[in-house]
Amino acid sequence: MKSLLHRAWARARKPRALDGLRFDRPLLLFQSDDWGRVGVRDHEGCDALRAAGVPLGESPYDFYSFETADDLTALREVLKGHNDSAGRHPAIVMNFVTANVDFARCLASGGHEISLLPLSEGLPDPWTRPRLFEEYRRGIAEGMFFPALHGLTHFCAKAVARELKTDGERGRLVRKLWSAGTPYIHWRMPWIGYEYWDIEAKSDQYLAVEDQQLAIQQAVGLYQKLFNSTPVSACAPGYRSNANTHKAWFDNGIRVAQNGPGGRQAPFLDRRGMLHTFRTVEMEPAVTPCSLESLIGDAEKCFRSGLPAIVSIHSINFHSTIRDFRTLTLALLDQFLSALEMKWPKMLYVHDADLLCIATEGAYLANGRSISVNEINVSAER
Repeated sequence: MKSLLHRAWARARKPRALDGLRFDRPLLLFQSDDWGRVGVRDHEGCDALRAAGVPLGESPYDFYSFETADDLTALREVLKGHNDSAGRHPAIVMNFVTANVDFARCLASGGHEISLLPLSEGLPDPWTRPRLFEEYRRGIAEGMFFPALHGLTHFCAKAVARELKTDGERGRLVRKLWSAGTPYIHWRMPWIGYEYWDIEAKSDQYLAVEDQQLAIQQAVGLYQKLFNSTPVSACAPGYRSNANTHKAWFDNGIRVAQNGPGGRQAPFLDRRGMLHTFRTVEMEPAVTPCSLESLIGDAEKCFRSGLPAIVSIHSINFHSTIRDFRTLTLALLDQFLSALEMKWPKMLYVHDADLLCIATEGAYLANGRSISVNEINVSAER
């Protein structure tokens, strides 16, 4: 795979049509955000937040906590039960946040600065997740987890630092959450924005190019410490990315830019040679009810038009510690995969690096052999 991928990167520099790429085989990918990012600290954190006057229960994201080793084991077991026409298991592209708020250091400073703890160094006190990192690595080694980059903080550090300095109601809320071991609850405080996007900036909401370059360079460095490799693919927190983000990604070795849902848009290679992908199926049962029939229908619309079916499924869907989102999600995922395998016997399970190889080489490696996938010409959908 390594040599094929390197050749793909070299060829990707040649500009390709921006109207998108379509293929002669049904391709299924899963892209999943927010791995490695802690949220509400299990039941103890819930109790602490309620005691501090923060009501919980109005949104599923009040129960976003953090994955456990058991959550990952259960996911792997479902994926192991499925194979595509090449005999390969499905793979989940996991977009990792590479650092978390170091609550103890932040509070020791009086709550006036943001200190981070790299994920490669573990979880901030008092968080515990026995065997979690071993399960990450096991899933990667088995080819069912494909790590990718989400960012350094997920939230816009510039926006949070501004409110901590102002020391008003917003800053007090941040410190209240930190005291309970929770970095933020986004829907309750949308003013924190996303890592490269400051929603309350007076001019351009996207951070300056030098700020994005620094954040991405730091995130990639921490990713390398965690996985001993450079990320191939990245998804900006909140899907908020611009040309400066893409340049910084490319300069740091990233070759696939993940974009969010919103219509069935074909992937394309830009003039720099970066592959842009777009999520075309939303499987988010923890947040938005979805039926098996609608999911199958969305995937089949992609297959019939030559598009890869790229499924958006955030990590919250696999969490189980505060509220059990995992059981429903895994049952739905199992049924979804079974239905597509039966109806589309030539379907292939791929991840982002595979898709890059397909887009540039017309083939990728699966189980030690080259699998050819041809590009086709199909009129754009109306």
